[in-house]
Amino acid sequence: MRFNFLLFLLGLAGLVMMFAPLPVQSSPPVEREFRIEASQYAYSPGEISVNPGDTVKIHLVSTDVVHGLYVDEYGVSITADPGQTATLTFVADKPGSFRLRCNVTCGAMHPFMIGKLYVGPNLWFYRSAGLAALVILSIVFWKRSNQPTITAN
Repeated sequence: MRFNFLLFLLGLAGLVMMFAPLPVQSSPPVEREFRIEASQYAYSPGEISVNPGDTVKIHLVSTDVVHGLYVDEYGVSITADPGQTATLTFVADKPGSFRLRCNVTCGAMHPFMIGKLYVGPNLWFYRSAGLAALVILSIVFWKRSNQPTITAN
């Protein structure tokens, strides 16, 4: 009975950890600059992270053919000629994760030239770490409850 109650409490803690809002300190908006190299068929770096309200300045450098960069949900884009750098500036005022995709046909694998923009804190990391700790705690309690008890006769 005691083990079932403990299991119920751990399950409840897991649900709270998954769905309760986390208190995350927000930092004041700053200007963040990124240099992204575009080559057939990838962006390097492929992922960038900013905080809500930051001014994002992306310097797109094309290394081989004409490439573009379009940020989904923001509706902003830029095109860079081979060997040239083009600059895109916008305010990241929408939290979430957004695709960066090439909006200039650059070859056969063009549809797979995708990157990511993350706006906001990485809450899934914190939630996953908390759930992993709960799983470890559950295993420890389960092993303790299933140990055979030795009684002296």
